[in-house]
Amino acid sequence: MAASTRLSTSVLLTCAAIAVATGILGGIAGWLTPVVLATAPILYGFVLGAHVLPGIIAQEVLRLPWVALISHVIAALVASAMAPQWAFRFIGTAILFGGIQELVAALTRYRVWDAWRFFISAIVIGVVVALVVFFAAHLSALPLWAQITYLVLAVLGPVAWTAIGLGIGAGLRRAGVARNVRR
Repeated sequence: MAASTRLSTSVLLTCAAIAVATGILGGIAGWLTPVVLATAPILYGFVLGAHVLPGIIAQEVLRLPWVALISHVIAALVASAMAPQWAFRFIGTAILFGGIQELVAALTRYRVWDAWRFFISAIVIGVVVALVVFFAAHLSALPLWAQITYLVLAVLGPVAWTAIGLGIGAGLRRAGVARNVRR
């Protein structure tokens, strides 16, 4: 018999709670974006990296399929309420980041929850962010040192935010947030 793919109400509510908290942070990052792009564009990838949090925390706490994508989409809706000018970008980022996190977890058949697995998704997200923003924001016009710094920070941003998310998720697990979750 195939395993059920249904998610319980408690799982969905946990995803929603994670999403609201991280969506607020995403909304703040949305308001910081124009300031960062105008004053220190090489830091943008690091700011954008904060958007990995919903999926990382949800997967670390719940360790189930689909929780990253669900948490990302809800977080994008919360962030969109705070910074509506970025709504389409928030939703696109949620689908991209959540999709990458789900894909990496699916490649391990949702059985490996070691930190290295989370950092693989962070590096993939960082490389995608680095390349897309590099071309979209015409960062090639910056001096070579700034281009290199941008690329390094754009990859390290999601990695650093992933470490933070894993810490938060581990704390929530220790606090018993997922104790009633059926796997």
